[in-house]
Amino acid sequence: MKKVLFLSFIIAFCSQTSFAQKETTVLTIKNTANAPIINKNIYGHFAEHLGRCIYGGFFVGDTSKIPNTAGVRNDIIDALKKLKIPNLRWPGGCFADTYHWKDGIGPKENRPTIVNQWWGGTTEDNSFGTHDFLNLCETLGADPYLSGNVGSGTVQELADWVQYTNFGGKSPMSDLRRKNGRTEPWKVKFWGIGNEAWGCGGNMTADYYVNEYRKYATFMSDWGNTGGITRIASGSNSADYNWTETLMKDIPLNMLGGVGVHHYAVIDWAKKGDAVDYTEFEYFQTMKSALKMEELVTKHSAIMDKYDPEKKVAMIVDEWGAWYEVEKGTNPGFLYQQNTMRDAVLAGATLNIFNNHADRVRMANLAQCVNVLQAVILTDKAKMILTPTYYVMQLYSVHQDAQQLPISIKSPLYSYNGETLPALSASASKDKKGLVHISLVNIDSKKENNVEIDLTEIGIKSVSGLIIGSSKLQDYNSFDNPTKIQPIAFKGFEIKKGKLTVTVPPFSVIILESK
Repeated sequence: MKKVLFLSFIIAFCSQTSFAQKETTVLTIKNTANAPIINKNIYGHFAEHLGRCIYGGFFVGDTSKIPNTAGVRNDIIDALKKLKIPNLRWPGGCFADTYHWKDGIGPKENRPTIVNQWWGGTTEDNSFGTHDFLNLCETLGADPYLSGNVGSGTVQELADWVQYTNFGGKSPMSDLRRKNGRTEPWKVKFWGIGNEAWGCGGNMTADYYVNEYRKYATFMSDWGNTGGITRIASGSNSADYNWTETLMKDIPLNMLGGVGVHHYAVIDWAKKGDAVDYTEFEYFQTMKSALKMEELVTKHSAIMDKYDPEKKVAMIVDEWGAWYEVEKGTNPGFLYQQNTMRDAVLAGATLNIFNNHADRVRMANLAQCVNVLQAVILTDKAKMILTPTYYVMQLYSVHQDAQQLPISIKSPLYSYNGETLPALSASASKDKKGLVHISLVNIDSKKENNVEIDLTEIGIKSVSGLIIGSSKLQDYNSFDNPTKIQPIAFKGFEIKKGKLTVTVPPFSVIILESK
């Protein structure tokens, strides 16, 4: 009995000693008057004609028994409104450079079919086209971001699309729009000039694409761009810094509204791993790839600063997210994957990076919105579920159009198999009502981390919080258990002598709101 009591004492003592010696990370937040605004468009989404994103996802047709508005599912509309979706990119992706917009207007029964050569070789009937997409964006209160066909299209075709959607006077294209039932123009602001021109958009060199871009951009607007459209260049593949350098050097800044960057968190393109049944090694490697976004944004920004020190040209990260093998038994060309706590922490950490680089990053598009890659929504016939990534995007929506509060943090390390990654990431902002929001993410798969925040600099007196977490890293929302992971109240903090101490559990995402 004495041995048992002695052992219990030793265990209790060691536990208390371990707790007492646990390191606390200091997070400093500055209330800087000239800090940039976190553009709401950082929280954008992407809807490509790929797999079940459009057909069987967004669009079920107006004869479907699933409740819909003009063929678009009402439950998806409601979910995206609650997400405060600021913009939506369409129709691709790789599909954009094979898409001819005139095939998707006019009476649906007269529209030609098209083979989707990039994604599954399926034949679609073009029943979801320009009017359907732009009317959906109006319903959502989201800005449309149209990706133009440069790879297989013509300058005239893209110039006509701009006139069809934007011109209010009399012209052949505006007359055609009116004939098809839309009197007033939609005034589309964001236009991508091709997609992944270095790859599926034409396998172009940077030098060749620059000239193509300049030609297309010239005919999309007039001398002074009086229509105010934002022309966005097809950007680099991850760390192709020469691509960005060439664009910034050789395209006149008055013709350039944004430069794209694409980066996916991938373990190995030849063996991407399972979306749910993954090991800690695979988790670590996914997070390593995701956190590379910090380096990419920093280095691409430095190149852009060299040619555009006033930061007039936006960095547009118009494809980002996690990419795994498709779910077993599904079409490999449809890119359907589940969404676990790994995706939640990946999304939170990535959005923190974008928030902290809001001076240059002014739009981003998570790939993709429904049923494809790191989707926020999954459907199965009439059923619909919201993924852990959805809830992260929902919590982070408080940062939209709020003023960035610059932070500094020296993160503890998440160690695995001799490698290390920063475990903690954070971002902060103050909205127009004066509310301060702090985002905290801990990617460590096993260890909680303590964070101390000095509140005197930002004048905070009271704090409330929400957390996204679960008991197992591989947990996800299923059609049988759709609410397993969702935000709940967070109480793991205390305020003493003007300092806020937060205990951040393993693989969790937290939003703190302070007054």
